[in-house]
Amino acid sequence: MIILLHPRATRPKNRRFPLAILSIAAVLEGKEDYVIVDGNLDPQPGRTIDRIVAEHEVEMLAVSVMPGPQMVAAIELSREFRDKCRSAAIVWGGYFPSLYTDATLNAGYVDFAVRGQGEQTFPALLAALRGDRNFSAIPGLSWKDGFGLHRHNAPRPLVSPAEFPELPYHRLQNIEKYLLPTFLGQRTAVHHASIGCPFRCRFCGVVPIFDGRQKVEPAERTADVLGRLQRRYGIDAVQFYDNNFFLNEAHALDQAERLAALGLHWWAEGRIDTMLRYSDNTLRAIRRAGATMIFFGAESGSAVTLREMNKKITPEQTLELAARIRGFDIIPEFSFVIGNPHDPRQDANNTIRFIRKIKRLNPAAEIIVQHYIPTPHPDGMYGVADSEIRFPDTPDEWASERWLNYTIRQDPHLPWLPRNVKRRIDDFELVINSRWPTVQDIHLPRWSRALLKSLSSWRYALGFYAAPFELAWAQKLVALRKPRLESL
Repeated sequence: MIILLHPRATRPKNRRFPLAILSIAAVLEGKEDYVIVDGNLDPQPGRTIDRIVAEHEVEMLAVSVMPGPQMVAAIELSREFRDKCRSAAIVWGGYFPSLYTDATLNAGYVDFAVRGQGEQTFPALLAALRGDRNFSAIPGLSWKDGFGLHRHNAPRPLVSPAEFPELPYHRLQNIEKYLLPTFLGQRTAVHHASIGCPFRCRFCGVVPIFDGRQKVEPAERTADVLGRLQRRYGIDAVQFYDNNFFLNEAHALDQAERLAALGLHWWAEGRIDTMLRYSDNTLRAIRRAGATMIFFGAESGSAVTLREMNKKITPEQTLELAARIRGFDIIPEFSFVIGNPHDPRQDANNTIRFIRKIKRLNPAAEIIVQHYIPTPHPDGMYGVADSEIRFPDTPDEWASERWLNYTIRQDPHLPWLPRNVKRRIDDFELVINSRWPTVQDIHLPRWSRALLKSLSSWRYALGFYAAPFELAWAQKLVALRKPRLESL
């Protein structure tokens, strides 16, 4: 028996299909005995694993691990499993072991780390464990040899999702629990239509995993998969989890024409420069196909900072797109990474002014403000981060309060970011999010939106963001009055 474990990563209202685990399940379906344990659905995954161990001979625990809360849950469950089932192998895959491979292998309860795509690496590892145990011949695998030394095999070539079987959704315990209401629809699914990204932005954690590569499934397969989900489970909306959904115009147009027949509403991520090159006809087709909101990494209002990031866009392009896309009734969601290590104060001030320009051009534009949080990068981390940051050596250290706050951007304690600059960024974020409450929060009542807008309007109009205690109070009040979904 193989246990595919997806530790808890989010609150129940944000629960979605565990795509990473389902991708491994797809290549095992019909060939291996396996069970999926999803901590986002199962309130006591440890007890479920104990029951499985008592009833079956477990050969392997395969754990999908993202940095942050999911990693913390993975540590506890992996350690408990190791204490009770010492003969089985424990394998970590996903973003955390792909980014922090040595730290992963430094954990005594982890035997193997799968880097990047696991659909081919995982079956090869199973065969080696049952056969000659020649782990060195498996691309994409990292492991500990007989002397405890870490061995990192060559990366595995990227493969299109279309090369693998469709995901076995029927193996999920209760699929209804994953199809929850969002601003897009009442039964929202998630899907990966591609993997990787061909760009090499120097702040992005995707680059060291996929090394500037992307593979896309044909538009026909994307529409076929979503069509089956619609017929079998009644989905009416989709969030595409691609790092770069709109790779080129021909594919985007083909995809839009096929999706239009399904009548779904959807959210996806695109690049500003790419979509600026699209014709009006293509943008209209994308809207007709159900595109409701598109996420764009604007990152900064400074051309100098964008060049340092290797973002390959300009502030003028962001403003042009914000104005143009308004005519197609698509909401742009612009994300900003604030805090250039060379001059975080000036960077914050410049980007705040730039965001105000965007809101004048397109008041419906949604704004995401993030502190710059470095991750390892093959081209060197953006800014002076390489010399300023020493990452933890073990998952347990990553799980400490200091590094968990770093991971979730709660309080990253960056050596180049003065506390008063961080407060200015956080205060601005609170003001702008109160002035324009996101359409994505479907549980925010009309009175709450009116309250937040009225309290924040004068601050935004005057550009006075400091100490917004009344907005923090109002946000807490609104949160207390929302329906409690944690019991779903």
